[in-house]
Amino acid sequence: MTNKTVAMVAYITIIGWVIAYLTYKKSTEKNTLINYHLGQSLGIIIISVVLSVISVVVLAIVPALGSLFYLISLIPFVFMLLGIIAASNETERPVPLVGKIFEGKFSF
Repeated sequence: MTNKTVAMVAYITIIGWVIAYLTYKKSTEKNTLINYHLGQSLGIIIISVVLSVISVVVLAIVPALGSLFYLISLIPFVFMLLGIIAASNETERPVPLVGKIFEGKFSF
């Protein structure tokens, strides 16, 4: 796989992230593009898990907010799409709103 493809696969769920991570670890030349997008996608996955836990707790207390939390649960999906677009353009651009938080936090 090319570096661009591996960077894009990193955004496709946790399974895609693991595949991209293992491909990156096996490669002899460590590409900064893949490393950057692995960190961004891991950050989005962490945000997604946190939002899921929060929504389960809040919906157990106030079930009427179901449609609102359904829309909130789409936010990580939109972030992943924006990350895939950045990876396909081969740029190291952070994901809006949360990308700066996870920039440089992970080293692979």
